[in-house]
Amino acid sequence: MRVFHVVPAFFGPDGIVGGAERYALELARAMADAVPTTLIAFGDRARDEQLGSLRVRVLAGAWHVRGHRSNPFHWKLFALLRDAAVVHCHQQHVLTSSAVAAWGRLTGRPVFVSDLGGGGWDISAYVSTDGWYRGHLHISEYSRHVHDHDRRADAHVILGGVDTERFSPDPGVTRPPAALFVGRLRPHKGVDDLIAGIPPGVTLTIAGPEPEPGMAAHLRRLAAGKPVTFKHHLDDAALANEYRRTLCVVLPSVYRAADGTETRVPELLGQTLLEGMACEAPAICTQVASMPEVVDHGVTGFVVPPNDPAAIGARLAWLAAHPDAARAMGRAGRQRVLAHFTWPRVVERCLDAYRAAVPEWAGVPARRDARSRGRVVT
Repeated sequence: MRVFHVVPAFFGPDGIVGGAERYALELARAMADAVPTTLIAFGDRARDEQLGSLRVRVLAGAWHVRGHRSNPFHWKLFALLRDAAVVHCHQQHVLTSSAVAAWGRLTGRPVFVSDLGGGGWDISAYVSTDGWYRGHLHISEYSRHVHDHDRRADAHVILGGVDTERFSPDPGVTRPPAALFVGRLRPHKGVDDLIAGIPPGVTLTIAGPEPEPGMAAHLRRLAAGKPVTFKHHLDDAALANEYRRTLCVVLPSVYRAADGTETRVPELLGQTLLEGMACEAPAICTQVASMPEVVDHGVTGFVVPPNDPAAIGARLAWLAAHPDAARAMGRAGRQRVLAHFTWPRVVERCLDAYRAAVPEWAGVPARRDARSRGRVVT
């Protein structure tokens, strides 16, 4: 079985630049240890390279639908897909995915789709394309629900994963009373609530790409005079070190932001919660979207009401005052990640869905091989 992943989100000249690209790349890399896998993306320059077992093809010179960089399309895509047994698209509501789904129906190739948030204009603005795909592989129960797929037999939940070797604890590092936020600084992330809720004696590090100038100025005004540090452009090694020495990772996303904007899908998974938990950091999240599926309240951290700085502050103060309980929560968080949120487990769930669509693969079991360090092989 040759599996091709297609991610229309923009790939920059120096590699991946956002969460959708990262999810697709990490899943494809793990899948390449199980079956022949190629990842197709779009970027400023054409590339054909090998990342371990994974082949990566980047198409340059794409047409950007209505000028949107996150909605590229290139006719050469179909030539690259000619050897595919299964195609897995990432982002449903973009022209590339709907075109590949139509191609799949014409050629008899099974095409699956995962919605990773975002999107752009495509034919689904006028007619539903849900039935064009052989299956919908959602990254959370909330994603399946918000897309009204609860009763669809072809809608499955594959969750998301963490590289638990890259994101792992360091028992020799102490955890001072310091909270950590990791992510893009956008209104729906609720970072203003986190800044407002920081209790006495607790510091806050905000890590992520540099925000738009207006958002940057707004957050720095809120943080003035408070123990808040902004860090940008951290690589995975530096980010893991931040997770390892924080009291708690916090993701305070909201449906309604302080500027009045609203969204139904502020989080489809909560990747930074998983990364922090893999490093044995307790997690605090809001009762919003998919995040309560990740954080087990009272066991791996706390789930608090959205738009409530006082609730965030109270939980941070409790963790700072109860270091032994905080460490126990951190250990429970890593065990939860190992049980449910590793890339090999996501691969298993995907392969189960693919097998149902490819008759000659029905009944072929996945097995674990010691040489693959727990990765799935067939």
